[in-house]
Amino acid sequence: MIDKRAPGPAAAVADVPDGATIMIGGFGEAGSPIELIHALIDQGARDLTIISNNTGSGEVGLAALLKAERVAKVICSFPRTANSTVFPELYRRGRIRLELVPQGTLAERIRAGGAGIPAFFTPAAAGTLLAEGKESRSFDGKEYLLERWLRADYALIKGRCADTLGNVVYNKTARNFGPIMAMAAKTTIVQVASLVPPGGLDPEVVVTPGIFVDRVVEVAHPQHESELVASGATYP
Repeated sequence: MIDKRAPGPAAAVADVPDGATIMIGGFGEAGSPIELIHALIDQGARDLTIISNNTGSGEVGLAALLKAERVAKVICSFPRTANSTVFPELYRRGRIRLELVPQGTLAERIRAGGAGIPAFFTPAAAGTLLAEGKESRSFDGKEYLLERWLRADYALIKGRCADTLGNVVYNKTARNFGPIMAMAAKTTIVQVASLVPPGGLDPEVVVTPGIFVDRVVEVAHPQHESELVASGATYP
């Protein structure tokens, strides 16, 4: 049996190189792996491409990674949400690039990456500015766009509990993109509130099997993005 425990967030992200493509889980606050993101800031990797649902809030977590100007490009669905001020300012100054993707298309591109499907057709964004430069075809009289898969070097995701073999369960909506990101990345790193020994999880409730997970790190008392933003916290 392979023990996939990392001694802490810093060790878990220590080998992330400059220029890496990283998927980061989270649906707003739900499922955001703040401790792993902060460890990545401390680690110093630069020129990153981030694939995520949004661009973070306040000046903590993902927004703090952007503020540190470690990210060259973001691929996301919601570049601006409540309390997201860092990304808009960087974008206006030409300090970061954006690939805007409809949320359903984003999820399917990630899922396709994990399933080994290089491209698929979708009606989302057909006939809009997002269709510029993309191949389109008509099926049954309706226009569809060709979208490419998304894959990453690393995925940073947050679970509720895992065993030492990397089998993961999530906390309700905090699951979000976690399972498909785990499948689409070469190296998947999961932070969880608790770790249990093999056999400590009911196999019927495991969502992400350990085969898709490379490292798990226990963060017993994870921080909550909304509480940090409300208190005016910044990182580092």
